[in-house]
Amino acid sequence: MVLGMSLASYTAVHVAISLIAIASGLVVLYGLLKAKPLNGTTALFLATTVLTSVTGFGFPFMGITPAIKVGIISLVLLAVAVIARYPLRMSGIWRKTYVIFALMALYLNVFVLVVQSFEKVPALKAVAPTQKEAPFVVAQLAVLAAFVVLTYLTAKRFRAEPITLAKSVGRAA
Repeated sequence: MVLGMSLASYTAVHVAISLIAIASGLVVLYGLLKAKPLNGTTALFLATTVLTSVTGFGFPFMGITPAIKVGIISLVLLAVAVIARYPLRMSGIWRKTYVIFALMALYLNVFVLVVQSFEKVPALKAVAPTQKEAPFVVAQLAVLAAFVVLTYLTAKRFRAEPITLAKSVGRAA
């Protein structure tokens, strides 16, 4: 039992939260590529990604596992992303910082999705039973490469806020 739920129910809730985090994160990524902040979807992404990491700590474990390490790293990344986005309002360097840290947190969610897929999906487990085989390594390298490129493009495109006529008039006054 975890938080009054069977382990199976807790796992289902954790997976549902994780999938919402990934789906909303991909929408946020698209918005960032288009230089649109998508405030509501971003709040959903950040909240569910935090919940994914936090609920991950609820599983029974002994010692520090790779999953615990990923959860800790994710929470640190998310703390920086949330601070850069909300209290610091993505001003100056914090805009790029938000983008990079938010997308690194999304990458970790997708990384874990790939790991779990190769553990739970019979066809994938058959081709990479120990997760050291080429299909698993290629899948993870492809995800990493995609996120490196997308993070670079996003950080480049979602830079400083454009100066509008109203802002420049306000500065002159």
